[in-house]
Amino acid sequence: MKDLSRRYPRYGYRRITALLRADGWPVNRKRVHRLWRQEGLKVPGKQRKRRRLGSSENSCTRRRAEHVNHVWTYDFLMDQTEDGRRLKLLVIADEFTRESLSIEVARHITAGDVIETLAYLFAVRGAPQYLRSGNGPEFIAQAIQAWLASSGAATLYVAPGSPWENAYIESFNSRFRDELLNAETFACLKEAQVLVEAYRRQYNHHRPHSSLGYQTPAAFAAACLATAPASAGPAPPPNRTEIVDNPLLTTGT
Repeated sequence: MKDLSRRYPRYGYRRITALLRADGWPVNRKRVHRLWRQEGLKVPGKQRKRRRLGSSENSCTRRRAEHVNHVWTYDFLMDQTEDGRRLKLLVIADEFTRESLSIEVARHITAGDVIETLAYLFAVRGAPQYLRSGNGPEFIAQAIQAWLASSGAATLYVAPGSPWENAYIESFNSRFRDELLNAETFACLKEAQVLVEAYRRQYNHHRPHSSLGYQTPAAFAAACLATAPASAGPAPPPNRTEIVDNPLLTTGT
């Protein structure tokens, strides 16, 4: 019975009884049940699933962010206004600090729009070493690849059909959708932009993050910058007047 239990860990005593009888043991099922309980042989109530890494070397489990501006990640989300018209959202985050760097909301977002947003963030915060993303047309466009190469940021494209390899942005997207997108009906594009930006600021400055020891992303980023080597120098100055209220600057970035 012990040997059979090791070979077939998901079998119960009834099936083990059938196997014993098939092997020529004229045994009573009640006796098998008694011995089964006596020896502590039981089927686990819940199995723990095995976790397998994605095949891509660019996954967040293989290429982890190690400091501020090491790896950024970006993705698209879709929603709509109450008239049924589409909203497209470009979400960008720092994987190390978990900061939401930008959430652009528009009817349509092209590769050129992605470049414009990244250029602004690079000017405000400094360029990351890597940008992790999926394989959407906006991310693999030659214009974006060429622009990133000229800016000194390398790309980390995860394996197609493997969202778990970009887990940080997927986790943010899930919370963002649950806490705002699924809870609000947007009357128009402008209202969506205002509410989304308010959520982004609240997320950075007021929402404790469990993986950061329940610090907010902004507080964690500020602590990282305070302990960074002085030789690293400050980030390039901002070049747009509307960033006065940008929460990224309150962390010293």
